[in-house]
Amino acid sequence: MTIGRPVPASFAVSPVVAILRGGDPAALLPTCEALLDAGVVHLELTTNTEGWADAIRILRARGDAVVGAGTVLTTDDVARTADAGGTFVVSPVTDEAIAAAAAEAGLDWYPGAATPTEIVRAWDLGATAVKVFPARAAGGPGLLADVRAPLPHIPLMPTGGVGIADIAAYRDAGAIAVGLGSPLLGDALRGGSLTALADRARAALAEATRG
Repeated sequence: MTIGRPVPASFAVSPVVAILRGGDPAALLPTCEALLDAGVVHLELTTNTEGWADAIRILRARGDAVVGAGTVLTTDDVARTADAGGTFVVSPVTDEAIAAAAAEAGLDWYPGAATPTEIVRAWDLGATAVKVFPARAAGGPGLLADVRAPLPHIPLMPTGGVGIADIAAYRDAGAIAVGLGSPLLGDALRGGSLTALADRARAALAEATRG
């Protein structure tokens, strides 16, 4: 039985998820704010990033951020995300206990999957969209197009090895959004230029929304 959750409307206007992992804790909030100001509203703060839960709490107060946790591997991570005011959790794998915890907490859930069988299982467990991971290694835009032919009802969000120049191809293949880490963040989390980050963010959004 298919029990996926409705996809948030925010993806229609900002179909890029920024994945923030590690770096200098002092750079985390300024980096997030630069992304938001450039129009990237979906922020995934990974649980192996120092201060991730506090940052979620602060960013939610802005009102323009759709912010949650990434690399969610335990139900405790789900609880901490909910307590901080996050709205979603992302995992590199599909885990039934995390699915149940996310549903109980009222959070959107984006589990990782790389094959049609895994994708269908994630969707049937209640995924909001399925994170195709690692997207480049799994087959890139061609994989998405092939999977969506028999499974057009399952929203897919490729992540892992996705560059800014790849976004349009993934979107043309049917991705509802793309997840980007280092190709978008660059060195911003290590004190790099936030102006350059904003330029990359606007370029990513332009690629994601063209046509």
